[in-house]
Amino acid sequence: MAEDAIAPRELTSVAAPLEMDRVARHGVRALNPVYLVLIAIVLALPVAAAQFFPFGVSLATSILVFSIFTMSLDLLLGYAGLPSFGHAAFLGLGAYAAAILSAELGVSNLGVALIAAIALASAGSLVLGLLALRTSGVYFLMLTLAFAQMLSAVALKWGAVTGGTNGLPGVHSPELFVPGLTVGRGVPYYILTVVAAIVCFFLMYRLIHSPFGRTLIGIHQNEARMRAIGYNTRLYKLGAFWIAGVFASVAGVFYAFFNQFISPDDIGFTTSGTAVLMVLLGGEATLVGPILGTTAFLILQNVLSSIFTGRWQLILGALFVIFVLFVRGGIVGIWRRVRHGAA
Repeated sequence: MAEDAIAPRELTSVAAPLEMDRVARHGVRALNPVYLVLIAIVLALPVAAAQFFPFGVSLATSILVFSIFTMSLDLLLGYAGLPSFGHAAFLGLGAYAAAILSAELGVSNLGVALIAAIALASAGSLVLGLLALRTSGVYFLMLTLAFAQMLSAVALKWGAVTGGTNGLPGVHSPELFVPGLTVGRGVPYYILTVVAAIVCFFLMYRLIHSPFGRTLIGIHQNEARMRAIGYNTRLYKLGAFWIAGVFASVAGVFYAFFNQFISPDDIGFTTSGTAVLMVLLGGEATLVGPILGTTAFLILQNVLSSIFTGRWQLILGALFVIFVLFVRGGIVGIWRRVRHGAA
């Protein structure tokens, strides 16, 4: 788990051409046994959750869907150093692509939905990236937020296609690429989501440990130096923006098929802000951190809302303020300190 962390001292190796060649030759490093344990936990999660929640499979599926989304955000926030308050826009593009195809056009094929979602997210992320990357700091944040709010407003006003304020119900269960092979709700859909989450995890893992990913890390640590040695830093950041948007749209497709409903509220600032909290809670610049943060957030949300009806948001907010202020590095940071203390 700690191998995903990026320490500042790695900058010199990131920028060195010899290190780039080494990464390109060896690709993904040996698989950390922690990942195998994590996969085993994910597979057992619905059974364990069912002992505490009557909707354990549903909760476990939601955790996986949002884990794909938060991992994609961490590509921007943790690795490329591009904090975004509008990442839910790409989740929405994927979700509405799948929902419109299924509910309005009667096409519930997962492959078709993924192609449509990726195409829309690619166009949206490249347009937003070209505009937002001309700015920095608070202006960058405002542009990403404005983009998400603009798409939410379009979904709200374009009622003939998106359902407007009523949302878009009637999304059917997806077909697995082959017509007629439908994946039902419950455990079958959970297994499908497990496969999607594992594939997305290892694709992002491979990306981060590629020369492209190492260059992104170098840009995050010291953009001026990377630019001075000849890297087109804006192009690399645009690539990160595009890749993160594509993965977020994949999460959106699974989100729409899971809920069988999508509304403008699902793609607004609240969703983007919650995703940022999940990443910070688990630990940024790691792939495991967003998964842990998503799991902790959704479980806490369900526990607190069932115990403290009407006040759970206040309690959860206070917990997050304490955590962000006093627990640097999130859950992964706690694990590192415990491990180093034991060592």
